[in-house]
Amino acid sequence: SVHCSRSLETDTETTVILDLNLLIYWMARVSETTKMAIWHLLVQGWASAHMRYLEQLSQKAPDFPIPLRAHTVWEGMTVKLSCTVQGCPTPKSALDGLFRHFCLYRPCVLTPAPFLPSLLALQEARFGTSFPPTWVKEGDTLTLECTFTSALLLFQKDVSWFIYIAFSKNKVHQVWGLSISMLFFFSLTDSLLASIDASAAVVGGPASPLAVQVSDVNKDYVFLTWQPPSADGASPVQGYYVERCDLGQGEWVRCNVDIQKMCHYPVFGLKEGTLYQFRVRSVNQAGAGRPSKATKPVLTADPLEHTRTMVVTVDRGRTITITKDELEGRIKAPFPPTNVHACEVSDTYVVLSWTEPEPRGREPLTFYVERSLTGKNSWEMVSLDMVVNSPRFPVFDLVKGKQYYFRVRSVNKYGVSDPSEPSTPISFGKSQAVPAPPHSVMAIRDTDTSVLLQWQEPKDKNGILGYYLYYSEAGKHNWKTINNKPFAKTRFTVHGLKTRKDYVFRVKCVSRAGNSSYSDESQPIMVKSAIYVPSAPSAIVLLLCTGSEMVLGWRAPFSDGGSPVRGYYLDQKEKGMEIWREVNVKPVKERQFKVCNLTSGHFYQFRVFAANVVGIGKPSEPSEAFLCEKWTMPEPGCPYDLEIREVRNGSLVLLWAAPLYEGRSPVTGYLLEISQGDQSENWTALSEKTISDTRYKVSGLQVGETYRFRVSAINEAGVGRASLPSEPVIAQTQPGTKNIEIGVDDDGFIFLGYEAAEMNDESKFLWSKNYTDPIGAERARAETKTNRSVLTFTDPSEEDLGLYTVNMSDNPQQSSSYDFTAEGKVVNLQAPLSAWQVEVSEKGSVRLWLQTESLSNAAELRLIFNDREISSTPHRKINFDKAKGLVEILFDQLSQEDEGSYTAQLRDGRAKNQFTLVFVDKKFRDTLALADAIRHDNKRKTGPYFQEFLSWSVNEDCELIMNCVGMVIIHLKAMLISCSVPRILMSLSASSLKIQSTGEGFKLYCSLKYYISFLKTSCSMQKVWIEIFNPTENDKGKYTLEMFDGKDTHKRFLDLSGQAFDDALLEHQRLNYFCLFVSDRAKVTKGLPDVVAIMEGKSLCLTCYIDGEPAPEIFWLRNDREIFSQDHFTITKVPKCSSITINNVNMEDSGKYSIFVRNKHGSETVDVTVSVYKHGEKPPANAVELS
Repeated sequence: SVHCSRSLETDTETTVILDLNLLIYWMARVSETTKMAIWHLLVQGWASAHMRYLEQLSQKAPDFPIPLRAHTVWEGMTVKLSCTVQGCPTPKSALDGLFRHFCLYRPCVLTPAPFLPSLLALQEARFGTSFPPTWVKEGDTLTLECTFTSALLLFQKDVSWFIYIAFSKNKVHQVWGLSISMLFFFSLTDSLLASIDASAAVVGGPASPLAVQVSDVNKDYVFLTWQPPSADGASPVQGYYVERCDLGQGEWVRCNVDIQKMCHYPVFGLKEGTLYQFRVRSVNQAGAGRPSKATKPVLTADPLEHTRTMVVTVDRGRTITITKDELEGRIKAPFPPTNVHACEVSDTYVVLSWTEPEPRGREPLTFYVERSLTGKNSWEMVSLDMVVNSPRFPVFDLVKGKQYYFRVRSVNKYGVSDPSEPSTPISFGKSQAVPAPPHSVMAIRDTDTSVLLQWQEPKDKNGILGYYLYYSEAGKHNWKTINNKPFAKTRFTVHGLKTRKDYVFRVKCVSRAGNSSYSDESQPIMVKSAIYVPSAPSAIVLLLCTGSEMVLGWRAPFSDGGSPVRGYYLDQKEKGMEIWREVNVKPVKERQFKVCNLTSGHFYQFRVFAANVVGIGKPSEPSEAFLCEKWTMPEPGCPYDLEIREVRNGSLVLLWAAPLYEGRSPVTGYLLEISQGDQSENWTALSEKTISDTRYKVSGLQVGETYRFRVSAINEAGVGRASLPSEPVIAQTQPGTKNIEIGVDDDGFIFLGYEAAEMNDESKFLWSKNYTDPIGAERARAETKTNRSVLTFTDPSEEDLGLYTVNMSDNPQQSSSYDFTAEGKVVNLQAPLSAWQVEVSEKGSVRLWLQTESLSNAAELRLIFNDREISSTPHRKINFDKAKGLVEILFDQLSQEDEGSYTAQLRDGRAKNQFTLVFVDKKFRDTLALADAIRHDNKRKTGPYFQEFLSWSVNEDCELIMNCVGMVIIHLKAMLISCSVPRILMSLSASSLKIQSTGEGFKLYCSLKYYISFLKTSCSMQKVWIEIFNPTENDKGKYTLEMFDGKDTHKRFLDLSGQAFDDALLEHQRLNYFCLFVSDRAKVTKGLPDVVAIMEGKSLCLTCYIDGEPAPEIFWLRNDREIFSQDHFTITKVPKCSSITINNVNMEDSGKYSIFVRNKHGSETVDVTVSVYKHGEKPPANAVELS
């Protein structure tokens, strides 16, 4: 054995010098066990001696290099104070008087608003703004900014930002905070600073995986784990791609060819001593999504390197590094590895692990991995095409269902070791199933913008990493992710929801095997504050005392807890007593109660509890001690029940109840006083005159200022006691405040509508007249839909005029009023003043009329006769007097065509209605007969007249016979010359049908001896014809021309078939061939557009250019009838040009217009459609608009 010793004097430095050559000499000749013993002795002795030397050198007095510092903490927190004490020898420390300088701040939590601490210090810094719960899109920049109410002092300007994870009973959140100079603490609400997924890399692609972690780092191997994404995309996630990046090259390379289904993967084949980063992409049917956040750089190295190296510190900071390889001697052929086993088993791969040989030698080691099926001794090399540098190796190509043995050989430059002992049988593991979905998802009301979500975990919760949560507005199925990191607990507060919107929620489990399916949807829940017990009532006041009874009043609680107050309970006690006694067992609904069985001359105190559906709230503050003594003073008692309504910018309405005790004479008025500020007792009268009513509209207030009010009753004896002051109120319109609106619904009923800014399920709209009078159900009906109430008048009349008010049952300040006066009354068209009437005048004209209320100038009338709209004509005149509300139709001479139903459709603003007259059958016949009789009687009284008007007939010789019957005999001479030729002459003079071949086809025509201009076919002065263009075999057949003379039908026939058709077709072909080479045929060289649009009342000019030799004949047609120049139509014809002008166009001018040109070589027709539209309408989209 070798013994090493050294001595150390306390007052001198001792230097120990070792002969390293001697040490090396001895080390080369002893066994390994002896070498280790020498090594430990050397190190221990050397280190201990050096430490004692340093201690002697560093003796000094106690000191605080890091002293105690001031802290700002929350009440109820555990406080840990720390400081650094130095000195040699180690000093003793004790806390003394420290807490005298400890500042404690009590937070005032306003959910969901941010914490607003109340600083218990003389000088404090206050924030002017706060941070709401914030969501930011992944990849975007988030900026948090704060302001202060005043400039910071010098010692407050040490502002620092921090981030921490806040834990609560059911939430874990990432929270940002801000501290200022140790005197103030500020943080966000207890809510998430959450990120929102960026848009998918491909349409329908999945989101990015989360929390990619690197473990088991070796020379050429790492093991990755991650969490599934929260959003699958359009289809479920099928697997993942793993990517790596050599930071020296900066290029991302995919590690796996096949999709990895599980959320872990072994990465092999890395370079030793290289910095790598790793990331993962999710894959679904749409493709690969965006990559995850890259891991921190990882250096591939031997993880056991530190166990083979020892660093020894010597004097003056020098160190000596000694490795085990230097102590193991010269080892050439390596020993085999040991402990070959599977450290990771999956259904797609197995990761082998082993222990390096001991000793391993100084030369670098690599390894060969071999395998063999169980039961066989046939070994094959698995790592044939790769170099294994680490004691880790993943194997992917195993056959499922079979077991294998594995063994490993060590390799260095001197050779290959013997194989290790075979491993136990190894095979692929079973596929890990995704977990079952959660169940019993339930949403619970929390605040106006959040709900508390809770659910039950599945029975088998092994492998569950957490839960993803999703929400959607009820009925929309637009699901959005709530959390982008798995949440481990089963209760979560969901923030950022819209107030009074219905939402549904669902949850799914997260595991390495993937996400579960979605849970069932929760029941829809409306986002609004949870209900609590009401707050305490206040301001108990004595309203009347009789000597044995007291009537008390009090102010309603500031908050009803989200549910209406159902009643109040009172307690009483005598002054000086400690025990309170119940006054009423059953709740009192009114804020007024008579307490009986009191003792006169005693003082009593009272307190009040408010109760709602949740329970009984806290009691009010005890009232002052009231003396039970009968009131006999001459002045009246105090008014009570002050309410503030309709708070607007600079004005409000004050209501109160008359005092219960009037004094010796009735109350004659009230004195209203005002005080500016929420605590000021400087009261001034609002009006010089007394107020006779129990309500008063206060105006002229300063916007944004705070006021209080009180009221005193007045009688002949003077001014009585003042009421309790009202609650402070700010004379400013609150955001979202609405006023009552008046209108007429779709059915023509007048209504008053009001929309509430805030309300809950228990809130009710209270309508009244003149603030207190109820509205009878027979006069109006109130309907409420969501946050809007409508008061509809069933039969409005003068009785309904007055001041209408509405307020919310749980918030009287949320109110409005409307003065419904005769001047502002809305037009009522629900019932006319007079229905349709029928009158016959003294001259035999007929008048149809109806009358409504007076209408505005914007009123509109539509008259419908037998399902079509009508307007004034020479035969029928329509009058509409809006000021009188009079509609009338005047007929100079009623005829049979006027029989039918007449409907007047009236609209005035939103008021509308229609009134129908059925003017048929007996009613019409009687009116027609009466009108005709009166008209004939008037004619008879004026002198001779015709009983039968002029008529005509034609005999077989085509002679015209005209006759009439009158009260006197009239001789007719030369009547044929002065009369137009009627249609019968034309029909009797028509020749038989003939055929004429043209270049365009066939023309079947009939010659006429007599002719009129009104014909429903193509015609000229001597002929009527029909043309067949490009005739084919399908045009063969028998053609008939029918002419109707008003009494009889006259027919002409032509058989176009057989030889007649063949001859005509041959002639047509000849002429067609000839026309192709004849440029002189009639044609339109510059035609018309297809459709022309023009506004009613303007003039339209259509122009065409014509060519042909000889000059073509020109005809203008309207709806295939020839147009002749007259006042309404002006036709001009000049060589090679013709135009038609339609003067002052009207709706009846719409139709098809054509120009027909012809000469002996041929003809051509060009058509144009004219569309006339009214002023204010839009022209057809396909029309050429002419101005």
